[in-house]
Amino acid sequence: MDKDLGLYADREFTVEFYDVDSMQIVWHGNYIKFFELGRCELLDKIGFGYLEMEKSGYGWPVVDIKVKYVRPLMFHQKARIRTTLVEYENRIRLSYKIFDMDGNLTTKGESTQMAVDMRTLQSCFESPACLTTKVEACLAAQPEPVEVRR
Repeated sequence: MDKDLGLYADREFTVEFYDVDSMQIVWHGNYIKFFELGRCELLDKIGFGYLEMEKSGYGWPVVDIKVKYVRPLMFHQKARIRTTLVEYENRIRLSYKIFDMDGNLTTKGESTQMAVDMRTLQSCFESPACLTTKVEACLAAQPEPVEVRR
C-alpha cells in the first residue's frame, strides 16, 4: 500500500472542441493530455517543472501510464484534475483523479517517470538529489494535518 505523502495540486480546465470526437465526448487519448496539465501543475508546485528538469541534466520520460475511464467528459464541460505525488525516491509516480464540477469522479490514472542522465543516456534507479531535495523541502513546508475531535 502506498504511503500518502499529502503533496498534491489541483487544476481546473474546460473541455475544448479539439478534445472531443464527433459525439462531443472527450476522445480517450486526450485524457493523457489532461494528466499532463495536472503533472505540470504539481511539478511547478514542487519547483521542478520541465525547465528545471532540463537545467538539471536529467530527462524524465514517462515509462508507464494507466487510465481508468469512469464517466465521460463532454464538450465545454468544466472539470478539475487532482494530481498527487505517490513516490519520488526511485522514480516519479503520480496519481490522477479528474472530477466534474459537481465532484463526481470521471477518470483516474497513474503515471511513472524515471530519471535518465542526459550526458550518458543511462537510466537512474534512484532519483537524483535535484528532485529529492525539492520534494523534501516542499513536504517540510506543508502545514501539519490538524486532527479534528468531536
